[in-house]
Amino acid sequence: MGMLPYSDTGTSSLLLTFWVAFSVFVSLLTLMISKHGINYLFSLFLPHGTPFAIIFLLVPIEFISYTFRLLSLSVRLFANMMAGHTLLKVIVGFSWSMILMGDFFLVANIFPIAILFVLIFLEIGVALIQTYVFTILTCMYLKDIFVGH
Repeated sequence: MGMLPYSDTGTSSLLLTFWVAFSVFVSLLTLMISKHGINYLFSLFLPHGTPFAIIFLLVPIEFISYTFRLLSLSVRLFANMMAGHTLLKVIVGFSWSMILMGDFFLVANIFPIAILFVLIFLEIGVALIQTYVFTILTCMYLKDIFVGH
């Protein structure tokens, strides 16, 4: 949808990508608790046999690293989509300015349009890769629930 003229892609909004990642994260936590119980969730943050001296240091670090999965899923998708679409819009604006200037600039406009044409295909490729990465990371998190870590 983001490749249509005068439209914007939904994944170039940080709020949308956060809520998509949040729903995946909550679904994974719910699945983990229903499959293994609440004690398994605590074992993620405090592994068995941890010395008492480092418990107060290890638990916050493990909690932060686990919750950063949510941020990494959402920000990765947002940043890649936003960067590509911003680049496309800058080149379109540049091409439009060249068209409005007329004369020689109208002929020279073929170069930014050719670059824009190539970038559209690259942007579609980036969107497909980001879909793949999001899905693979979600599957890896699912594997951690069913197989263990």
